[in-house]
Amino acid sequence: MALKITDVCINCDACPAECPNEAISAGDIIYEIDPARCTECVGHYDEPQCVAVCPVECIVKDPAHDESQAELQAKYERLQAA
Repeated sequence: MALKITDVCINCDACPAECPNEAISAGDIIYEIDPARCTECVGHYDEPQCVAVCPVECIVKDPAHDESQAELQAKYERLQAA
């Protein structure tokens, strides 16, 4: 399941640099996560790095993008091959 940033985001700038897939970018109001690039850090780390550094805990699983560990791993492999 890809992650998403809720409107609790304070735009602290901590998460974009932590994302190994460059899935996080500035949106119109808050940071946004591109679900096509988010692997929840599968293939890179044991836990999502954006969640680990978020001071307000505004990054949650996005139910609109339900993916299994195997699907996240396959996405990671596709991104690495590109």
